Amino acid sequence: MWQKFSLYDFRVIAHYLGVLVLFLAVAQCVPFGVALVLGEWNPASRYLLGIGLALVVGSLLRMCLVTPGKLSPKQALAVTGFAWLVLALLAAIPMALSGHYGSYLDAVFEGMSSWTTTGASLAQDLDHMSVADNTWRFTMQCIGGQGVVVIALSLGLFGRAVDSSLYSSEGRSEHVIPNIMQTTRFIVRFSAAFIVLGTVILTGLFVGMEPLRAFFNGLWLAVASFNTGGMAAMSTGILYYHSGLIEVVVMVLILMGSINFTLHSEIWKGRLEHFFRDIEIRTLAIWLSVIVAAFVATLCTANIYDSLPVLLRRAVFTVIAAFSSTGFQTISVNQMTTVVSSGALLIIVFCMAVGGSAGSTTGGIKVLRIGILVKELVAYIKDLLAPASARQVVTYYHVGRRPLNSDLVRANLAVFMLYGVMFLITTIATVMYGYDAAPALFESVSMVSNIGM
Repeated sequence: MWQKFSLYDFRVIAHYLGVLVLFLAVAQCVPFGVALVLGEWNPASRYLLGIGLALVVGSLLRMCLVTPGKLSPKQALAVTGFAWLVLALLAAIPMALSGHYGSYLDAVFEGMSSWTTTGASLAQDLDHMSVADNTWRFTMQCIGGQGVVVIALSLGLFGRAVDSSLYSSEGRSEHVIPNIMQTTRFIVRFSAAFIVLGTVILTGLFVGMEPLRAFFNGLWLAVASFNTGGMAAMSTGILYYHSGLIEVVVMVLILMGSINFTLHSEIWKGRLEHFFRDIEIRTLAIWLSVIVAAFVATLCTANIYDSLPVLLRRAVFTVIAAFSSTGFQTISVNQMTTVVSSGALLIIVFCMAVGGSAGSTTGGIKVLRIGILVKELVAYIKDLLAPASARQVVTYYHVGRRPLNSDLVRANLAVFMLYGVMFLITTIATVMYGYDAAPALFESVSMVSNIGM
C-alpha cells in the first residue's frame, strides 16, 4: 500500500532540503570568487544576491525541525527528488539576471539541465557569457555529476542522517567501501583526481589561447566530460576546438566517468579480474561494438565525409557521447537534421536509452540491467527447452558471483517500464507540436536519459 506522509515527515524533509540549500549558498561562492578575482563586478553582485537568498531560504527550511533523527527511505527519496527542483529554482536567479536568458523559466531549465548533467542549454549569446556565469554552469554540472547528496554526505553535512537510504536515494545501490562516508569520499576524491588531470592535459592542448582562457576552457571541458554533463562554453560546442587529440582526451574522460565507481575501486585495489569478468564491462563492450559498427555503416551511406579516418573518429565519438549521456556532438546540427538518415538517428536513440554503467555519472537504463535481463531471457529459453525435471541456477558476475533472483529481475523490469512510459509520453507530446516521429523520439530519449543531444 502507499505510504502516506505525515506533517512530521514534511518537517524532516524540509530540514534536510534546507541543508542542501545552504550547501548551494556555499557552492555559489565559487563563481562569486571567480568574479571578484577577474573584476566581473556585475556577476559578483548577482551571485552575492544568490548566496544571500540561499542562506535565508535554507535557514528557514532548517527551522521547520530543529533536531530531526535519521531519514527513513521514503523521506530520503523525497529529499533527493525535491532537491533537484529547489536547487534549480534558486540557482537560476543569478543566471536569469545575467541577460543571457529569455526568461526566468529559461534560466530554471538551464539550472535543471546542469544539476542533472543533461547538457541541453537555452543560453543566448553563449560566446560572450562572463567567466563567472560559465563557471557556475560547470560547477552545477560537477556537483550534479557526483550527486549533490553524495557530496553532502562526503562533507558530513547530514550528521546523524547518514544511512543507506539517503545514499541509495540517488540511484546508487552499491557501496564502494563498506562505510557510506568513506564511499562518498572515495567517489569525490577519485573524480577530483581525474578532473584535475584532464584540466592539466586539456589546458596544454589549447595552443594559441591566452593562459587564463586556456585554463578555464580546460577546466570546464574536463568537468563536463568526466561528469558526462555535455555543456560547452562556446555555442558550437566541442566542434569549436577542431582537434582530434582533444576529442581523444575527452573520450577517455567520458569513459572513466561512465564506469561504475565500484569497478574503479576494484582496479584501485589491484583486482583486475573483477573488472574484466564483470557483466557490466562485457555487456558494454559487446553493445558498443554493435552500435559503432551499425552507426558507421549508416554514415557511409550518407556520404557526409570523404575521409574514412574522419568518419570513424566522428562516429566513435558520437556513440561514446550518446551512451555516456554526455551529449557532445562532432556531427553538426545541420548534418544531423538534413543529411544523416532516420536509421542513424534511431541507432543513437537505442544507444542513449541504454546508457552507461550503474553507479557512474551516466544516465539511461544502464547496461547492468541489460546484461541481467539478457541472462534471464537466456535462462527462460533454456527452461522452456529443458526437461520438466531439470533445474538450473542462474548467476551473474558483478564484483563476485551473485545469484539472479526474481526480485532483481522485477526491479529491472520496473525501471524498463518507467523509462519506456516516459519515452512514450514525451515523444507523443513532441509529435503533437508538429514534429516528425524520428526527431521527436530522438529529443525525448535525449531528455529523459539526461543526455541533451
